[in-house]
Order: sequence, then C-alpha cells, then structure tokens
Amino acid sequence: MSVNDVLRASIVWDNHTCLPVRPDDASFLPQLERARAAGFTVVSINIGYGDTPVEQHFLMLAQLRHWVRTHPEHYLLVLTAADVARAKHEGKLGVCFDLEGVGALPPQPGLVRLYYDLGVRWMLLAYNRNNAYAGGCLDDDCGLTAQGIELVEEMARVGMVTCASHAGPRTARAIVDASPNPVIFSHSNARALHDHPRNITDDAIRACAARGGVIGINGLGPFLGARDDLADAVARHIDHVAQLVGVEHVGLGLDYAYDQQEVDDYQQKMRAAYPNDRGYAEPFRMLPPEGLTDVVTALMGRGYGEADLKAVLGANLQRIARQVWK
Repeated sequence: MSVNDVLRASIVWDNHTCLPVRPDDASFLPQLERARAAGFTVVSINIGYGDTPVEQHFLMLAQLRHWVRTHPEHYLLVLTAADVARAKHEGKLGVCFDLEGVGALPPQPGLVRLYYDLGVRWMLLAYNRNNAYAGGCLDDDCGLTAQGIELVEEMARVGMVTCASHAGPRTARAIVDASPNPVIFSHSNARALHDHPRNITDDAIRACAARGGVIGINGLGPFLGARDDLADAVARHIDHVAQLVGVEHVGLGLDYAYDQQEVDDYQQKMRAAYPNDRGYAEPFRMLPPEGLTDVVTALMGRGYGEADLKAVLGANLQRIARQVWK
C-alpha cells in the first residue's frame, strides 16, 4: 500500500494548527488550502493563546466561520462527529477550533457553552504560565484550582474536550483525574526522547491513556529535539507513545504556524513565555502540512501497517469526538 493509498483511505486529523491571530487580516486564510491539498480531512484552528483577550477570540471565530461559510466548495464547519465523515466523503477540509489557554476568561461557566456552540471543540487550561484556573509548565506549577475544576466539569457537561498541553506536570495529572471524559494532550511530545519542559513524561502519557485519552504529537523542532528531518522525529515520538501505551492513544497536533515571522517576533517579544534557558534559544522550525507524507513514510519504515496508520492519522481523535462531543 502506498502513502497516497493510506491517505486516501484515512481520516487525517491535525488537532492544532495556527493561523495568525489577527481578526482584521484575512490574507493568510487561503493557505488553509495547503492542508486540504496535503491530504488532511480535519484541522483544528487556534483562536487565541495565553492572555489573548476574549473579544479577540470571538473576532477570530467570526472571521474563520465567515471564511468557511463563503467557501463551501472547499471547507466544511465541523460541529459533530458525523461532519468529519462528511468532510472526507465530499473531499473538503473540515474546520473546527480550539483555545490555547483560558487565562483571559472570567469565571463565568456559561462561556463554555458559547464557545462550544461556535465550533470550539477543545480548550487547554494554562498556556505555559499559571493563571486562575491551572498551573503552567514554565511556572511554579500551582496545580488545578477550584475554579479550574469547575471549568473542567462544565466542559465535560457541554461536550467540549479538555486538553492538558502546556500545563505543569502536577496540573496535567489533576486535569486527567478531574474530568469524567477522556482528556487529550493536543500537541505534546515525549520528554523521554527530548527533555524539554513543554514535553510530557511517560507517567503523564500512561495516565492520559488509562482514561482513554490521546496524545497529539507536534512538529516543532524545539520539542522534537531535531533541527533536520522533522518528519522522522515526529515518527519517533509517535512510536514512543505507541510502544508505551498502544497505538490507539496517539495522534497528530502539528502546531504549524502559517506566519513564521509572527512566531519569531512573538518569541523575541515574549521572552518570559519563551525563555532561552528553557529550551527556546533557537528560532522555531516547524513541520509544514506538506510534510505529512514524509511522516507516513517514516512510520511505514518502522513497520506500521494500514490499521495502525489509520489510528494515528485520525481514527483515534475521531473516537474522542464520538465519545465526548454532544
């Protein structure tokens, strides 16, 4: 079976991709076609991160939803698990959304339903630093607060997936334990392969998998521990998780940012969030959507057959959607 055969037969789900968080700039939106052309079925697009103001979240949602709605020949808004299969059948790119950190949210549980109704299908609680809800991986991890527990419970009630990426180790474990549903690490790599505070331990991977969760591997050089051949590095991290807890608990959350300059500028500006002494000294290298075929090739070289490839590429995340979304 060729790589293209595998992609044609699979739901291919990138659970975290980043367009510029600029609601007044639509110039990058046509680049979503790169994901569709590369073979992806679904992408989850970031609407904000860290302390991005709530108003900006909704402006991004308005911009992105308008783009999908006015380009129905190529894109489909994914609100249900059935929409994923529909996107595949119609050859369209399914689009849903995520929020990378709830630090800017006021303590108003009703907001979760509003975000969910607009297409946000997962949120993570802490973006590197502590906030009122949870502890971050680059901070003195404060754990999951009472306010954070309330938020996790409301997300489960509504049907939104809870994500533990970017959280500190103590907080991440508390999130997994607090949720009645499977929890994801949407875009986190294995610390056993590369010791970086953004990566997660084998214990965290086991805890997530024990509750039915999925770990999404990202394609960022600083977290892969690779400067060259990022696709092979992604395959190594996928294989580590698969060997540790089973192929049914690993997926993709490539975290590709379509504006490299914005990433570089933000990294320089926000040194508190990206300190040199915590593994952020070099500019980010990222695996682009077009690298998908190389990842599949690398996995096939490691002995992955059709069923395992389908699981990694999207079936595992499709299961999470069926279990959690309402």
